[in-house]
Amino acid sequence: MSRTTDLLLTAIAPAIWGSTYIVTSQWLPQGYPLTVSTLRALPAGLLLLVLVRQLPKGIWWPRAFVLGALNFSIFWAMLFVAAYRLPGGVAATVGAVQPLIVILLARLLRGTPIRALSVAAAVGGMAGVALLLLRADAGLDRIGIAAAFTGAVSMAAGTVLSRLWQPPVSPLTFTAWQLTAGGALLLPVALVLEPPLPALSAGNVLGLAYLGLIGAALTYILWFRGLARLEPAVVASLGFLSPVMAVILGWAFLNQSLSPLQLLGMALVLGSVWAGQRVQMAPRRS
Repeated sequence: MSRTTDLLLTAIAPAIWGSTYIVTSQWLPQGYPLTVSTLRALPAGLLLLVLVRQLPKGIWWPRAFVLGALNFSIFWAMLFVAAYRLPGGVAATVGAVQPLIVILLARLLRGTPIRALSVAAAVGGMAGVALLLLRADAGLDRIGIAAAFTGAVSMAAGTVLSRLWQPPVSPLTFTAWQLTAGGALLLPVALVLEPPLPALSAGNVLGLAYLGLIGAALTYILWFRGLARLEPAVVASLGFLSPVMAVILGWAFLNQSLSPLQLLGMALVLGSVWAGQRVQMAPRRS
């Protein structure tokens, strides 16, 4: 399979993640972030485990829980804390530092050389997200900023380690392990910190099913498949597609406006994604 196909399949994941905001705001009960995260991860992970019928062995037990915590438990929990304490534009802009952290961690953990084009693409993507989402009157909250940054570090570490730790199983099985572990770690925290969910409507059930089956199971199968074939910095740069898709969906379905500055930010983000994926094609210096 060609590299272009690998990139396109991997890019589907962050594009779908861009729909999380509209699904959460329109179809899910508000005020239950940890419970919703648990219901997004654990049922999907258990369903995939039933399909693959394969549990981790040996060293892959602790690794599955480490990756599940980094990619799901910590990341999603911090994401929701940041979302509650910060305007969406601020949270997304802080979270956009993730590709830069991936570049640094890939250097430290895998010895991957730091390339100027990778850094430029990551910085350009951050600037594009800021233009796309940030507002001049956006308020700042230290806890929210810390949560957004912690979430970015967690996802960046999970991205690099998911490439470094490649088990001899399919991406489907690898995703099943991580989703189940991440959901299992979230479950007791959600039970302790949040009240029980109210009675769910049909729309609530459909929203949870979408986030679990499509927004978690399908997308992370594609994401981990991409990490097995592409460099972490290349995959991380595709994450900039998520805020672009979120803005497009808000414009299309929630009657949100698009200013010329936002269109400029969108163009900058897409240019950064293109530059980021060119990195792996550039010849390496010995």
